[in-house]
Amino acid sequence: MLRHWLRPALVGLGALAIAGCAAIPREPPAAGFELSGRVAVRHGAESASGHISWRHAPEFDELLISSPLGQGIAEITRRDGIYTLLTAQGQRMSAPDPEALTEQALGWQLPLAGLSDWVRGRPQPGHAVDVRYGADRRATSLRQLGWTIEYLAYDEATGLPSRLRLRRDDLDIRLAIDSWMAAQ
Repeated sequence: MLRHWLRPALVGLGALAIAGCAAIPREPPAAGFELSGRVAVRHGAESASGHISWRHAPEFDELLISSPLGQGIAEITRRDGIYTLLTAQGQRMSAPDPEALTEQALGWQLPLAGLSDWVRGRPQPGHAVDVRYGADRRATSLRQLGWTIEYLAYDEATGLPSRLRLRRDDLDIRLAIDSWMAAQ
């Protein structure tokens, strides 16, 4: 009779143990995201605008910049610390420094090294920074690595920046983020 009662009790305890394990908070997955939006660049007297689509994870980046009509201007990828840029003309260039690579190919520097943090409203870790916060405790601007990043608007649903302005020297980049998604 004890054996008849013991089996369901052990099964019940096993189920509780499994459910208890499922309830233990786990470390969140590595921070990754997908975003899409619009970009406007002014470099000296020249200006351009287009669309941006970006998938970011700690191990990789895939970024596509396209014209307002949807034609690809540049595709930038990062794998194993190497950035590769493919132009609309089919020219492929690679380098470990994304700013030098984008300057060579596009004529202006895209600050990819810090951008994945900056678009989320935070400084890049490990570098000196000057951050200003608003009354809502969100960053209104930050200065880091020679760049000034202004946070012009936040998406209320996600709490993430939706409009940014990045400036350095005679380069002015405006980014309007239309959609945010956590990377799968």
